[in-house]
Amino acid sequence: MKRAAYLLLLAAPHLQAADETLPVINVESTTLSDVSGEEVKSADLAEALVKKVPSVSLVRRSGIANDIILRGQKRDNINILIDDAKVYGACPNRMDPPTSHILTNNIDGITITEGPYDVENFGTLSGAVKITTRAPSQELAGEVGVNFGSWGYRKQYATVSGGSESVRLLISASNESSGQYEDGDGNTFAEQIENFDPTSMSRYKDEYRDQDAYKKQTLMGKVYADLTDTQQLKLSYTANRSDDVLYPSSGMDALYDDSDIFTADYTIRDLGAYSKALDFQYYDSKVDHPMSTFYRLSSGAGSANEKISALTTHAQGLKVKNRFALDSSSELTLGVDASNRNWDGAYEGKGTQSQVTGVKSINDVDTENRALFAELEKRYAALNLRIGARYDDTSITPADTVAQQANDYTSLNGFLFATYQASESTRYFGGIGKSSRVPDARELYFRGAMINMGMLMTPEVGTPTLEQTSNTELDLGVEKRYQNASLKAKLFHSWLKDYIYYNADKTMHAFENIDATIYGLSLSGDWFATDTLWMDFGLAWQRGQKDEALAGQSDKDLAEITPLKVNLGLNYDYAPRSSARVELVAADKWSDFDGDNGEQELDAYSVVNLKVTHALNRNIELTGGVDNLFDKTYAVSNTYRDLTLLSAGGVVMLMNEPGRYLYLNAAYKF
Repeated sequence: MKRAAYLLLLAAPHLQAADETLPVINVESTTLSDVSGEEVKSADLAEALVKKVPSVSLVRRSGIANDIILRGQKRDNINILIDDAKVYGACPNRMDPPTSHILTNNIDGITITEGPYDVENFGTLSGAVKITTRAPSQELAGEVGVNFGSWGYRKQYATVSGGSESVRLLISASNESSGQYEDGDGNTFAEQIENFDPTSMSRYKDEYRDQDAYKKQTLMGKVYADLTDTQQLKLSYTANRSDDVLYPSSGMDALYDDSDIFTADYTIRDLGAYSKALDFQYYDSKVDHPMSTFYRLSSGAGSANEKISALTTHAQGLKVKNRFALDSSSELTLGVDASNRNWDGAYEGKGTQSQVTGVKSINDVDTENRALFAELEKRYAALNLRIGARYDDTSITPADTVAQQANDYTSLNGFLFATYQASESTRYFGGIGKSSRVPDARELYFRGAMINMGMLMTPEVGTPTLEQTSNTELDLGVEKRYQNASLKAKLFHSWLKDYIYYNADKTMHAFENIDATIYGLSLSGDWFATDTLWMDFGLAWQRGQKDEALAGQSDKDLAEITPLKVNLGLNYDYAPRSSARVELVAADKWSDFDGDNGEQELDAYSVVNLKVTHALNRNIELTGGVDNLFDKTYAVSNTYRDLTLLSAGGVVMLMNEPGRYLYLNAAYKF
């Protein structure tokens, strides 16, 4: 199957010349397909992306709910969409990033676009991760599976789909839990904290030292209805319920993390000469996330001094876009995009922490965006051009505009991207674009709450005068296809103006605008030794620098710019639907890091993973594997102080990755 797909791509120029229909291949993007079938180890999408894409790195927070860095960018600097819906985390400390609100067993495919080449969606500054969930089928089909892994990991899941020519349904449910993973030295979450600081009041209480790391349940339902030959309605709902999620390197854990995502997509095709397809897309996503010191010594006996930081976020959006042909070689898309995000949070306290009760961390802030966008695709004999533009008008308004100022932002952004088919086997591509994103409510208005010497302190960490960030980027690349191999090389240079950056020297208004640059390269490809034995590989390297060091500091290195990272896989397709894989994930040491803002040198690492998928028959499939085969102790996440992490003696706690992990998944498909 892999060999057949490769030959299809090699033959693409001939088939396109013969006017055959082919999937669109965007050379500026990375596409992962059959995620639900391939990524069965656990629910954590972030870990799956790190193993598959060299330009993606991990921000480890827990056994689940981890964040990602794409080309040195994270948080709002990359856009993460689930079925075109914007899903935001409620936690200002990124305990619930967008990738944590969808499970790998519900994902069909993922497209990762590096750079500012997306005008349809609000806030795509430096890249986008677009997640597409599984679609219902007309035929009755389904899957039931169980997964067992080290440290008490258990997962049960089921999906069923079916319908008629006009209506198709899908429902999927899962339940999973895991104990605390152990690093390569055999230390659990509790022991990692104790080894870092034996006197820390953020250690887990004795009765919770061996508590599970998390429990998670999900439900996804979909309805696709063909109303007429030219009209289709798609409805989707996803519920995520996570309980008692431990975050050892922070001072709090999540009591629960609940999210609800609803999407509706109505499409009318072939309305006339000026409408090939008219789309109406609506989404509504909600997240409820209370963090607490309940399991920590700091909460006192019986949680008498417990502190809770409870936050919610609610996003709604509507997009209308019309796609039509200008002529046989040109297609134009015009659209309007509107969205609103509400973010609200407050502290609650008991005993010695009772004074924090009622203090607002984020005071009911609305971020309202209205936009117009257009994208033109023009095809010549060997040249394909894409031109896009977007105008945004955004207002950010807190509930108390007397105490906190409101902000308004406008921007005009766009891009030009070209692909040139020099020969049947060589394709050049490049683009230049400008994009922007506005500050979020945490960066503008976040307020802490702490008791110091019996007095309540509420420092305003956010900076309400922040400008929006803009990214001007140049990308160049080449894709070569040989008889038994392929290679893609990319270079990029990003100029960041008014980049929003955290200054660890400040306790008030810690976020500030700076100018910076990020540049780098990536290589990826594959080589087929035979029809059944093949290799895939990739590497990514980037470097980031501030134009000027922050006031009072000397370090010009930009934070969270991960060093050279390599992904290498050897695959053997030994039978239909059966394969074996040996995988290497390795990275260089952190020699360039922002020590003035909390980062520290991390050692290089290399990890070997094994995986075998075996089809017993047409219905039963077994997948087993070992991650971190040699039980290495290492860390991938640095300690940039924009996250609130445990510290002692001026040193911030590093969180080690899991040690050797064994897993087995059994699935029955029909």
